[in-house]
Amino acid sequence: MTDAEPTPDEANVPSTVVVEPTGRKRPKPGERRVQILHTLATMLEQPGADRITTAALAAKLDVSEAALYRHFASKAQMFEGLIEFIEQSVFTLVNQIGEREVDGHVQAQKILSVLLQFGEKNPGMTRVMVGDALVFENERLVSRMNQFFDRIESQLRQSLRLAAESAGSNTPTVDANAQASVLTGFAVGRLQRYARSGFKRVPTEHLEVALQLLVR
Repeated sequence: MTDAEPTPDEANVPSTVVVEPTGRKRPKPGERRVQILHTLATMLEQPGADRITTAALAAKLDVSEAALYRHFASKAQMFEGLIEFIEQSVFTLVNQIGEREVDGHVQAQKILSVLLQFGEKNPGMTRVMVGDALVFENERLVSRMNQFFDRIESQLRQSLRLAAESAGSNTPTVDANAQASVLTGFAVGRLQRYARSGFKRVPTEHLEVALQLLVR
């Protein structure tokens, strides 16, 4: 499916920021905050990881819990930092697709591709995206991730409505709404399977064939 070949931007889907070890040197402003988020995401990548406590996170960083709270008011705020990274990374690419592609079907295919590629490259983030890592956390975090997928579905609706109109559909809005719902469910299902298989079943498995069947 030549229309859905990944662009250079898609091939370089952002992955979790890696911070070089600083030993016992005093971190630069903002560096410790990034280290905390990176370590939290790394801990979430461990298959079967249960609720991560601030004590465990502090021990992994070799700092006190009080040191964590100098950078984040609560653990919920740490998870919000991860969610902000997810939102910014994915929607930056989604916006680029909307600007560069004129075909609605191609837009939809590429939106799904970058979403699933991001999840594959960031296993810990995937557990946040599907809510597994948020089970025991503040309810607003789950709501925010639900809003993330609502935005994905909304973007897919716009792209698919464009495709339906171009194809001469008499009911482009109805067609787009139904298909966007199916595609969003497909993406969430792929991410959930990835997380719950211990990151063995990658979300991009047979993706090109799946997109040919789902987006047309």
